[in-house]
Amino acid sequence: MKTSTLFAGALAASAHAASVQNVFQANTLLDKAIDALGLSAEDVLDSLPKDLKNVWGEMGMLFPKETSQLEFLTKPKFKTNRRPDSEWDFVVQENPSHKLRVNKIKDPQVLGVDPGVKQYTGYLDVEEEDKHFFYWFFESRNDPKNDPVILWLNGGPGCSSLTGQFFELGPSHIGPDIKPIYNPYSWNSNASVIFLDQPVNVGYSYSGSSGVSNTVAAGKDVYAFLQLFFKQFPEYASGQDFHIAGESYAGHYIPVFASEILSHPQEERSFNLTSVLIGNGLTDELTQYQYYEPMACGEGGEPSVLEPEECEGMLDTLPRCLSLIEACYDSQSVWTCVPASIYCNNAQMGPYQKTGKNVYDIRKECEGELCYAEMSYMDEYLNLDIVKEAVGAEVDKFESCNFDINRNFLFAGDWMKPYHKAVTDLLNQGLPVLVYAGDKDFICNWLGNQAWSNVLPWKYGDEFQDAPVKDWISSTTGETAGKVKNYEHFTFLRVYGGGHMVPYDQPENSLAMVNDWIQGRYSFE
Repeated sequence: MKTSTLFAGALAASAHAASVQNVFQANTLLDKAIDALGLSAEDVLDSLPKDLKNVWGEMGMLFPKETSQLEFLTKPKFKTNRRPDSEWDFVVQENPSHKLRVNKIKDPQVLGVDPGVKQYTGYLDVEEEDKHFFYWFFESRNDPKNDPVILWLNGGPGCSSLTGQFFELGPSHIGPDIKPIYNPYSWNSNASVIFLDQPVNVGYSYSGSSGVSNTVAAGKDVYAFLQLFFKQFPEYASGQDFHIAGESYAGHYIPVFASEILSHPQEERSFNLTSVLIGNGLTDELTQYQYYEPMACGEGGEPSVLEPEECEGMLDTLPRCLSLIEACYDSQSVWTCVPASIYCNNAQMGPYQKTGKNVYDIRKECEGELCYAEMSYMDEYLNLDIVKEAVGAEVDKFESCNFDINRNFLFAGDWMKPYHKAVTDLLNQGLPVLVYAGDKDFICNWLGNQAWSNVLPWKYGDEFQDAPVKDWISSTTGETAGKVKNYEHFTFLRVYGGGHMVPYDQPENSLAMVNDWIQGRYSFE
């Protein structure tokens, strides 16, 4: 079994006896963090309490392999070749720091992906930091002058949003012959969709210097991208709604990105944010990490995949895990958040991973790089010279997930931070929020997502808690497709038969879900 991300953040669990080598690694882990952050070792060591320094030392001893792989910043893994501005159809620059380059796909037949639909690709350039974000836009198949626009973000952190495009909800999937297969349930059936590769050094995106390793920094880049995109294409922001959707670590991204957007006055924005959709997300770790043991041990709707003593071991380590997460929530410091990530991921995800089961679908075995062997078809397609040339890709090689980015976010302390607080703010400002979860996922399972939705404090939190759970009847199939709980503009939706990637497992019902939501049917009735 290959390592998965949270995609890969579920670091393989293995406790090692403290040898001389392990002690050396323990002593250097804290030094490594101090050096990566560019801080004074003397100042940090003087300010950290003894018990916190001991925790860092213990993490190095318990998990020497995992901690030795942690890095703070990532440089490009592959060769890049930037094309001059003269080779792009449009170049938009509002200020010296941000520039948007646009390539109109002139012959979509070459790509074989939705040939009858208008498409644009290109890069957002953050010149001062040498960051270049790739995007791919598809017009709605239906009525692009009136249909809403959706920005789709995959998680990881460190996984390309083209994974969502070609493996889940986009116009085409890639078959074993490395040719596109039309997807009748694409989310651009009734909405225009932007797939954005972020952070940099993910997919076709790249940086010549160093990458982003925290969600807040990524949010500022995404806002800049949207501003320039809609200024170049005002026809998609002339009264249409705009939504942000994503899954997995996008449970971090989306609340922060939406908050960044709303922090700018409406009159300054070239677009209007209408709602957000978070699918099988990681958002409130203090609540969600309590539900790995129940999901793995038979309480989530599928039989237990662990032996009773393994389940007991997860429960035994849970109090310390939660204590570490609480410390991270309180301080939001790298010094408390990194140990929480290392300890909890190994203790609560590790036992399941060691079984060889698919962390994204408890019904399946893990096969291939990301537990789905067929995902390699997408990588092979996106590395075809004809495809890279048509979309204007400037990296020598496409890779669906960059595991270095995953470790960067973890080592920066981003993993365990309380981003659910941003959801509270969004709801209190009146922004509709959908939390949906396929009920066969382990790594961001429905039990944990249901739990944090129920305990989230917001102005109608009590009313949401007391709201009834009802059957969700798919508007396309007419069948019971899950369970739904709603109050006002906040909804939790359990999707039957869906894994971590709901549009992959339940394509027709996921399209029904997104169509109903973007039409304002927040209760799904």
